[in-house]
Amino acid sequence: MRLEKHIKEAFGAKWKEGLCEGKLIEGKIEAGSPAVLVLATSALRSIELLRGMRSFAKECHAVKLFSKHMKIDEQVSLLKNIVNIASDTPSRIKKLIDIEALGLSRLSVILLDIHTDVKGYSLLTFPQVRDEFWDLYKNYFHQQVVQGDLRICLYGPIPKSNEFKGQSLELADG
Repeated sequence: MRLEKHIKEAFGAKWKEGLCEGKLIEGKIEAGSPAVLVLATSALRSIELLRGMRSFAKECHAVKLFSKHMKIDEQVSLLKNIVNIASDTPSRIKKLIDIEALGLSRLSVILLDIHTDVKGYSLLTFPQVRDEFWDLYKNYFHQQVVQGDLRICLYGPIPKSNEFKGQSLELADG
């Protein structure tokens, strides 16, 4: 099943209205404020995930925000336009939010890529990326999730147990 189908299902029957707004509308649609944020362990993985949404990415403007491939000024410039889907690693996303280039006013879905790499690591298990993700989550997303304003979508194979490389998955406040 293609990733785009999952994203459409997350938005329901009116997915086009919620996801693919094409015009900046003051007070409603802000520049640089995506409806979907895709988080992955690497730029290459982010590209693969965006390819899975290729057929509707033409209608729903997607932005790749990769630190190794673009300077921060170039990314800020891209975010001055309408952005429906943004994709990158937790570290770069946090940096763009911190400098107020990436907005969260429209954010409805965070897609977490939980596929494992050849070494068996994923977004939630690769130590540095995992720590960056939880920092981003606690500072910017947790309250919205608790309030029901933001949904998290895990994309990838579900592990057979709650153990990842000897670490149990637990979410705690604080």
